[in-house]
Amino acid sequence: MSRIGQVLVEEYLGKWKEVEYEVMRDSMDNCIIVCNMENFDPMGIHTGDSIVVAPSQTLTNREYHILRMASFKVVRALGIIGECNIQFALDPKSEEFRVIELNSRLSRSSALASKATGYPIAYIAAKLAIGYTLPELRNKVTGATTACFEPALDYITVKIPRWDFQKFESASRIIGTQMKSVGEVMAIGRKFEEALQKAVRMLDIGRELTQVHGLDSDLTRIRKEIEFPTDLRLFYVLKGLMSRLSVEEIHSLSGIDLWFLRKLEGLVRFEEELLSSGLDPGRLRMAKELGYSDRLLGTLTGKDEGEVRKLRKSMGIVPFIKQIDTLSAEWPAVTNYLYLTYNGSNDDIIPKKTQKCVVLGSGCYRIGSSVEFDWCCVNMALALKEKGIQEVIMVNYNPETVSTDYDILDKLYFDELSLERILDIAEKESPDGVVVSVGGQIPNNLALRLATAGIRILGTTAEDIDRAEDRAKFSAELDVLQIPQPPWSRLESLVQAKRAARILGYPILIRPSYVLSGSSMKVTNDEGELEDYLKRAGGISSEHPVVMSKFIVDAREVEVDAVSDGKNVFIGAIIEHVEEAGIHSGDATMSIPSILIADATKEKIRGYTRKIARQLRIRGPFNIQFLCKNGEVYVIECNVRSSRSMPFVSKTVGVNLMSLAADVFLGGSVQEGEAKSSGYAVKSPQFSFMRLEGADPVTSVEMVSTGEVACFGRSFDEAFLKSLMAAGFNLPRRSILLSTGPPKTKEYLLPTVKKLAEMGFELFATGGTAKFLEANGIKTTLLRWPLDGKEPNAATYLSHKKIDLVINIPKSFEEEELRNDYLIRRRAVEYGIPVITNPELAATLTGALDRASLWSQSTTKAAQLRRGRYKKAASTEFNNEEWLRGS
Repeated sequence: MSRIGQVLVEEYLGKWKEVEYEVMRDSMDNCIIVCNMENFDPMGIHTGDSIVVAPSQTLTNREYHILRMASFKVVRALGIIGECNIQFALDPKSEEFRVIELNSRLSRSSALASKATGYPIAYIAAKLAIGYTLPELRNKVTGATTACFEPALDYITVKIPRWDFQKFESASRIIGTQMKSVGEVMAIGRKFEEALQKAVRMLDIGRELTQVHGLDSDLTRIRKEIEFPTDLRLFYVLKGLMSRLSVEEIHSLSGIDLWFLRKLEGLVRFEEELLSSGLDPGRLRMAKELGYSDRLLGTLTGKDEGEVRKLRKSMGIVPFIKQIDTLSAEWPAVTNYLYLTYNGSNDDIIPKKTQKCVVLGSGCYRIGSSVEFDWCCVNMALALKEKGIQEVIMVNYNPETVSTDYDILDKLYFDELSLERILDIAEKESPDGVVVSVGGQIPNNLALRLATAGIRILGTTAEDIDRAEDRAKFSAELDVLQIPQPPWSRLESLVQAKRAARILGYPILIRPSYVLSGSSMKVTNDEGELEDYLKRAGGISSEHPVVMSKFIVDAREVEVDAVSDGKNVFIGAIIEHVEEAGIHSGDATMSIPSILIADATKEKIRGYTRKIARQLRIRGPFNIQFLCKNGEVYVIECNVRSSRSMPFVSKTVGVNLMSLAADVFLGGSVQEGEAKSSGYAVKSPQFSFMRLEGADPVTSVEMVSTGEVACFGRSFDEAFLKSLMAAGFNLPRRSILLSTGPPKTKEYLLPTVKKLAEMGFELFATGGTAKFLEANGIKTTLLRWPLDGKEPNAATYLSHKKIDLVINIPKSFEEEELRNDYLIRRRAVEYGIPVITNPELAATLTGALDRASLWSQSTTKAAQLRRGRYKKAASTEFNNEEWLRGS
């Protein structure tokens, strides 16, 4: 029942309120509450998957102080010095409460509390740890008060998690006590409705709070979605209110407090009034105070976003700059931690007329955009400051980032990365330029519209960015340069798609344009798979065209990260993927320097990189992805912005590419050349399949990893194995389960399996693989498929942890075999057993183990007999290319 042989039986607290208190205590027993936070969702949902409001909105004064005093009692009883997060469950029908959890360390909630209040929790906790007391420490926001003051807020913050369930077809969307979100946003406003609407837009999920199109209208389904929460629960609550479910019924189903539900009901009724009566000045002002965007108001009233903006400005309806000061304006603030709101009558600060640049951040963490882009944003901003820009302004809204630390730069606008909001900030600040190329796809997609509005884009122009992003324009540029690319076609109907697929020849790669992390990307092998993809992707039309290209099999994928000044190009690194093409670059294992790519091929890559940079007039960072096969080099795409791999490259070669790009942005140049690495570096992906119930742990052309690690070594194998272990991959010691896929991969992996047998591993195999290996003289133990229900069974061996590693190569055969393969992979993940689904990765791991002799800790007799020979091999120099091929 439990993998650790332990079961906890606890009191059920369903539908009790969940409340958190962030406490600071010093060695002299001074205690303060930095912030209290209330979950929109009741008990039963992990706080990391809950909408969180700070400060609390539904607690009575008495309830607030009961929990406040309880917090002090807890930290005093435990003798905690520094920071502590305490989570309470509060019975909404009485004053009964329970302590749910205590974290006497910095946590996710600590970061949120720090960003919500401006109180530097980590800094103060560190000072308290070395003996300072709260009255001795200054409040860095006011510069006048001490750290012993409890923050007071004249605004409200709302945190909403982001989930990426659409990346995992088989994963359950139910949210509960195990955290499944991949990122979060925090919005600041002066009304709950305002902050909530801003937060939903910040998620960048293609809908605003009251846009519930595409959701089921059946009342039975709506009630079920409200009672049993998924990532769509908030939208189904809105759908229920629009369908005339009462707030009392929704409260009964969900346990969400009536105060929150009445606020949502108010939005629904206001929107109904807006649709019937139109946008007069009073209604438009109220809409903006409630958090409606110009874009949504345009959609509701038949206008475009620009028309609404022009209309409200003509009526004098503009946002105001407000400061986060920790003390509700009782003391003047000395920091520029800012947000914009329509709920005010004046600006808290008057922007200075000085040289200034705005850096647009990366927004919400998600699959495909994470801390790598925040590193680029922070390093770019610091470089601009270092190179003489008097005022550097950051715009971002992710509480998990360094870029949203208010003391990193001159100004922080903790606000949306939307066209409307950036134009508002630009009108207030009058910057000399805006950087859109270091925060990933969100700011990059704003470039053309910002430029059209008269905003100066630093670095590559908006028109040149569009030449790279628009598939047809980029393809035309490659044709001019006579650089090969996979054949492709842009399609607007199913008939066109089928015809193009027959001309190109299967397999084909199909995707929408302007995407990050390979969203909705798929390799299809026949017409049936093509039709199924288009159906699941929501169809195909002139408004939603797709790009189809020939998928080149057995090709190696290579990337280049570089900086250009329009003439000279500095190449940071040529990065080789361990896996062959077909694995998204964000999920691939990457090597610097490249290992298998021939020198002549690398020269072609360098030449193409420089030609493309000059043709597109790139001024700043860029990334190009290539396919290499039989000496030919094909260009897949060019991203005229920083990439996920730029921090990895910069740290490996010792050259900060953001600093070079900053020089270019300010009118400087880069030196033609290429950085050299002194050793080897390998970047490996980190997956969260364990947390996503039902998710199939298979990698493909659509990115599914949620993090990454990188390690260095004197040889590739050292860096490779270290990176795998850093990502939580437990190296095998005794036994391996093999299911090596279709005939082609069986043949490819035969030398690898022979090597594993020589190394002394006990090999288990499923039916077809066992027969193939036996025919080739390799002894294995046959394990039955999970659905066979007979022993010895693969599922049983995995459950009893008799397997150290699963090598399971997916195949597209009959349904039952696909299901059995999935069950093996899923069972392995659930029991913490590593799974490899890529043949090249399996071969590379085997070669690395063979050379490093790490399996010598195995207790098998065969391994013991070979231990001395392998230790000797591991201590000598060897050919990287030879063992990478698994020979």
